[in-house]
Amino acid sequence: MTYRFLTSGLVAVLLTTGAAFASPEIPEQTQAQVREKLTAEGYEVRRIDSEDGLIEVYAMKDGKKFEIYLDDSLKIVRSKSE
Repeated sequence: MTYRFLTSGLVAVLLTTGAAFASPEIPEQTQAQVREKLTAEGYEVRRIDSEDGLIEVYAMKDGKKFEIYLDDSLKIVRSKSE
C-alpha cells in the first residue's frame, strides 16, 4: 500500500513539474515555413523552440551561432549571435 501511494505521488509531482517547464509546441507547418524562410536567408536551422510567445530558432550562418526570435507572422523581431 505504501509503495502504491509513493508511486502515484511521485507520478503526480513529475507530471505537474513537467507541465510547468514544457514550452508550447510549434506546429509542423510553422516549423517548415520558418526553415524555408531562414534557409533562403542563408541560415542552417538547428532547432526550433518557443520562448515568451515568440518562435525561438537556433541556427548557424557563416560559421557563427545565432538565436533568432520570430513573431507569429514569421518576422524576425530579435537576433543575437555568439
